[in-house]
Amino acid sequence: MDNLSYKTISANQSTVKKEWIIIDATNEVLGRLSSAIAMILRGKHKPDFTPHVDCGDNVIVINAEKVRLTGSKMTDRVHFSHTGYPGGQRKTTPEQMFKKNPTRLVETAVRGMLPKNRLGRQLFHNLHVYTGTEHPHTGQKPKTIDLSSIK
Repeated sequence: MDNLSYKTISANQSTVKKEWIIIDATNEVLGRLSSAIAMILRGKHKPDFTPHVDCGDNVIVINAEKVRLTGSKMTDRVHFSHTGYPGGQRKTTPEQMFKKNPTRLVETAVRGMLPKNRLGRQLFHNLHVYTGTEHPHTGQKPKTIDLSSIK
């Protein structure tokens, strides 16, 4: 006999309903934009969130070249990478990254906010960043969402 009126829901790969979401990055601050995207990718905005399952949505970010950084972070912040060889440490500023590939700036900010494990690497594949308003995912019928609505 079941006396409880509620059950704890634990999602799995077959019960998760994934959607496609478009986010416009025009005049958005990079950190606030990235944290909202990471929350959607992770699935924390859903009532059946399960920490060990990919229950987040697919996110399309358009107008990545119009994102902004506050203060002097564009020139003063430094991103480090390593080639794997001795003395192979490379330094780049967001300004240099932005000139070379504007989408890379949004991708690295979101990647840093995801878990550093197999699940985080899997979640990162659900992020699609594009410059301009055109994207090849019209067949998935994505819905546009405003960042102020998901706080």
